[in-house]
Amino acid sequence: MQFEPGDQRRRLPRHLRAPEPAPDEFSFTIRPARAGDLPDVRAIYNHYVENSVVTFDEKPSTHRYWREKFAMLTKLKLPFLVAVTPTSQVIGYALVQPWASKSAYRYTVENSIYLGPGAGGKGLGSALLQALIEACEQIGLREIVAVISDSGAEASIRLHERHGFAEVGRMGRVGFKFGRSLGTVYLQRSLKPKPRRRRG
Repeated sequence: MQFEPGDQRRRLPRHLRAPEPAPDEFSFTIRPARAGDLPDVRAIYNHYVENSVVTFDEKPSTHRYWREKFAMLTKLKLPFLVAVTPTSQVIGYALVQPWASKSAYRYTVENSIYLGPGAGGKGLGSALLQALIEACEQIGLREIVAVISDSGAEASIRLHERHGFAEVGRMGRVGFKFGRSLGTVYLQRSLKPKPRRRRG
């Protein structure tokens, strides 16, 4: 009796079958952001602008906005990290920016972390935040602050708390988006800046 190709009534012995394809593994590399990453970074951020209240921005960010931010952070030598897949797709980013413009705040920064759709719940946010903290300590920063929406961002609050951030305050009804009032939660972590080596 012969079987046509694709006939499911006959199966080869296990040792003669082609190996089953391995399930896709979630793997990534964290590195400093490059100018070429900015379109992907913009797309990730705009997803949250248009679909959530975790950011209070209401209009999608522009390419110009991200070019200027990238130039500013590069000039200030502040960490701007991206997570990329083995195929170089950006699936998340983390950065810090000055907390305030007055010079006395120069050792304090505010962080931002955003993950691409489908990248949450896999340890990426934790890896990005840890890498960001270490990068901040390497350049001598002393305090890092997170300002998080009090609605729809519970996972972000838990993430920061797992990495040593403590809630230091709240402000209610300071934002208004999608027809609802929103507040903010402030969390802070003290860093351990690395001592800088003296040049001989």
